[in-house]
Amino acid sequence: MADQDVALMAHLLRRAAFGASRDEIEAKVAQGYDNVVEELLTPQERPGIEDDLLMRYQPAYHEAAAIETNIQAWVYRMINNPRQLQEKMALFWHMIFCAGHSKIDSGQEMGRMIQMFRDHGMGNFRDLLYRLSTSPAMVYYLDNNESHKEALNENYGRELLELFSLGVGKDEEFNYSEDDVKACARAFTGWNIAPPYPPFPYGRSPWDFRFDPADHDDSEKTFLGETGNLNGDDVLDIIARQPATARFLARHLYNYFVADDVQIPAWRLTPPADMAAIDALEQAYFDSGYEISAMLRVLFNSDFFKAEGVRYAKVKNPAEMVVSTLRMVGEHREIQPGLFELSQEPKYMGMDLMNPPTVEGWHTGREWIDSGTLVERINFASDLLGNTELPGVQSLVDRLMARGDTLTPDQFVEGCLDLTGPLTVTDDTLTELRSHALKGGDLSHGSPAERADFARRTGEMFQMIAATAEFQFE
Repeated sequence: MADQDVALMAHLLRRAAFGASRDEIEAKVAQGYDNVVEELLTPQERPGIEDDLLMRYQPAYHEAAAIETNIQAWVYRMINNPRQLQEKMALFWHMIFCAGHSKIDSGQEMGRMIQMFRDHGMGNFRDLLYRLSTSPAMVYYLDNNESHKEALNENYGRELLELFSLGVGKDEEFNYSEDDVKACARAFTGWNIAPPYPPFPYGRSPWDFRFDPADHDDSEKTFLGETGNLNGDDVLDIIARQPATARFLARHLYNYFVADDVQIPAWRLTPPADMAAIDALEQAYFDSGYEISAMLRVLFNSDFFKAEGVRYAKVKNPAEMVVSTLRMVGEHREIQPGLFELSQEPKYMGMDLMNPPTVEGWHTGREWIDSGTLVERINFASDLLGNTELPGVQSLVDRLMARGDTLTPDQFVEGCLDLTGPLTVTDDTLTELRSHALKGGDLSHGSPAERADFARRTGEMFQMIAATAEFQFE
């Protein structure tokens, strides 16, 4: 099995999934890259999580009311859902179409929103915008339930344009005006939620979207240069066909799957890092009739995605950090106690799932890293990778032993970096790792004592790798 094939497949599974064990990576290499891409893009053709089994062991997941329970169930799905890209896209949209529990105050509604992203996140973008606009959680979060034809609230109309579809501008031009914001908000009057039952004494009930025609402004409007008796559906049609929408989606996909980009407020004045890649994604958007999966297919099969220069060019977000490490070490690959505590780890690293700090969401890239979050990330990963009792770590130790009866320190370090990535590190990092390995000399595993020492030293080396700057990237 060629090293370059393993490296490329590991790259794909870090980006289009939440990482994988070395056994899984090599199994996917045997399938072939193109086949794996199609498998990722067609999740409906393979079984997902067995919900009945999940609910049997965790009844609280059924219509869960508590936000912590919903987060726990989502982290379990990130770890174990065979439809990995489906979960990755749910996280992608949660980071763009931001709504938070701090205002919504209903774990169940947040869970329903994530399920919407899971079910439709690779479908048609215009359809997804409609589902977002009729999501009771979003209607409430951005105050469209407070927007009436006689008393307009512009909040949803503004964020739909600024943060959910067009972006403020591109190529140093603005994508919309204040008049467009007002027209958009008027078009969505009457898009409301049915009055929910009081939460007490029996708990919250699911919310429902309701259109109130009596509260809809049906007067003439001009939006992005088009005039008529426009309603919310018309506005979404107009948005979907804008070149700015294609650019908005293309840059978000590039930032999430290929390489870290500047934050969205800077997009109007900062051109894309790879304009040819953005052009290809924009073309796929229009050629397919706004299909997100078509853009993803172009992306994953492109030379710009496969290029060695973009590997480890993205800082793992906290959810990726936690879940990919758990998948690598084989922890919580089945239902067992302890997941609640682990599901809170992304919050300690700066990503409070289902509760973004603002509607703008989280800033990504190197902004994930500060002195506090870095310590949390290192401690989390090193604790797991240093535990040689975990099945995934045991498998890596066994693979390392299989490389020879005796390993020199250089061979040992090279093997550890290969099995935890394959991970590329700087010369300075490599020197430090080799220096540590040299202190223990060659490694053998001919006797029980030597095998125990081999495992111990491997766990230590994995911990050191987890503490490197390079391990924070994917």
